[in-house]
Amino acid sequence: KKNWQKILNKNGVKTLGVEESNLTVAQYKKYKKISAKIKFTNISGEIESQREIKTAHEIALITKSQKINEKVFLEIKKIIKNWYGKSELELAWKIKELGHEYGADDVSFDPIVGFGKNSSIVHHNPGNTTLKKGDIVLIDMGMKYQGYCSDMTRMIFTAKPTTKQKEIYNLVLKAQENAIKKIKAGISGKEADKLAREIIDKAGYAEQYGHAGGHGIGLDIHETPSLSENYNKPLKENSIITVEPGIYLEGEFGVRIEDMVLITKNGAKKLTNLSKKL
Repeated sequence: KKNWQKILNKNGVKTLGVEESNLTVAQYKKYKKISAKIKFTNISGEIESQREIKTAHEIALITKSQKINEKVFLEIKKIIKNWYGKSELELAWKIKELGHEYGADDVSFDPIVGFGKNSSIVHHNPGNTTLKKGDIVLIDMGMKYQGYCSDMTRMIFTAKPTTKQKEIYNLVLKAQENAIKKIKAGISGKEADKLAREIIDKAGYAEQYGHAGGHGIGLDIHETPSLSENYNKPLKENSIITVEPGIYLEGEFGVRIEDMVLITKNGAKKLTNLSKKL
């Protein structure tokens, strides 16, 4: 308490900014109690707004983070050929181990691994489901390098895709590539989201695509901006976003394809270089 008041007095603090989404009620009450005569003001979103535009150094670190992410995924693709009988949870753990081995500080979030029909659960928590021949596999993964996050989703087929799987995969890919091709600085998050969503909606799968089309990424896995119908602000040059449409057929399978892109004046530069060929 004394040290806190000393800091306030030494710096002549009269107003304190509060990030309301990061402070519990208990913490707020505590700081209020030990900060006599100090005015508290809500600054939620202001720091995130400053972090939205990345410096060249930050772009380099996020690019490096993604390179490690891709290296891990390529290894997972090889390993999965011998994964029959082993679980999603074990594969998620292997992703973490390989990330550490290849130079990541940590994973940027717990990997999402869905075997077979579990791929139709948008944010599936890996469990004890074991891999069977013919399963479609959804892997959503990211690494953290020097504090900066990466994020990518890829599908793996353990047998020749069925006609339906092929159709859904190609539809999601078409939607995603259309968005990446047309996204640039100045268009709103809502417009950017629509570029992929309209294609999926027109094909009759609006109800099977129930999440935002992407998000900003940096020191946190989810940052400003958002690719969603609620985000009307323009995308800014040198911000980094994910583009990740998906279709989820309950009880059958799901497909999501996700890349990270750097927003430029004239377009979107891919920071994810892994093939999306079926």
